[in-house]
Amino acid sequence: MKINPSIEKAYKVLDGKELSRDEAVELTRSVGADDLLDLISLANKVRKKFGPAFTACSIINARSGRCSQDCKFCAQSGRHLTQIETYPLVSPETALEAAKKVYDQGVRTFGYVTSGRGWTAPDDEFHRVLDAVDLILDSLPGMKVCASLGILSEECVALLAKHRVWRYNMNIQTNPARYSELIATTHTIEEKIETIRLMKKYGITNCTGGIIGLGETWEDRVDMAFALKELDVDGINLNVLLPIKGSPLEDLPIMRPADVAKTAALFRLVNPTKSVKFCAGRETTMKDFQGLLMLSGLDSVITGGYLTTRGREISDDDAFLSRLGDF
Repeated sequence: MKINPSIEKAYKVLDGKELSRDEAVELTRSVGADDLLDLISLANKVRKKFGPAFTACSIINARSGRCSQDCKFCAQSGRHLTQIETYPLVSPETALEAAKKVYDQGVRTFGYVTSGRGWTAPDDEFHRVLDAVDLILDSLPGMKVCASLGILSEECVALLAKHRVWRYNMNIQTNPARYSELIATTHTIEEKIETIRLMKKYGITNCTGGIIGLGETWEDRVDMAFALKELDVDGINLNVLLPIKGSPLEDLPIMRPADVAKTAALFRLVNPTKSVKFCAGRETTMKDFQGLLMLSGLDSVITGGYLTTRGREISDDDAFLSRLGDF
């Protein structure tokens, strides 16, 4: 059976050439199981040729809920009646305990995440975050600490760099042109992009991605992939919406596994040399199709749980990836 012409054209990525936006949009119009398998096969070839080695990371929800922002998808917004567990910032010792638990299971990248808009100045609470980072790095040799603390001022970013934060997570979430429509109105995409640029200025790597299944179009997904390319982020994380009861998006349908795999392949082909990580939705949306997802160009996953939902046990993920072999 002849390969779809749009997929055949995309093989130029293996030769170090770039996809145009129009070519990427054309890829999203490929249909049928054969087209999907051809597309993810290409994405996996590109990942093996250009992508980084496979890694897994874990996170702690260091401050949960009561967020002032109105992100439509988020269970932690204080504007939504989602009935999640809420609590203030955990102690540095509690953060270290969580980091040590995954460290002892072989994980060497740990994300420290807080709910909230962010910090305009380094107050006492922000210094407690820095204390936690120091404690983890000083106690666990070889551990890398990532942070996801919201929109930050330059003063705060400079302190993160001083305290050896390796990577910062600041998601653009969707097509930037539709951010206020699909995501939030209490802050702007420009504020988030400025934080990303500040991280670059101070030598902190960026993990920047978004969430799919919000009601966006395929062209929106393409535009997000190209926005991340333009920002030249180091890592791209993809999440799939799990509609949360009490949130504005609670009635949206769950994405089809085939569309999730196609999206992962698309992001790999647009950003061939970057880390592409899959996060929330791997278990709940993909279920029996997780192997298909892992063959779609990914090189990284979050293991051990997410912010307000449970994930897979690290031991289960280790066994799963071991059975996949050199995929």
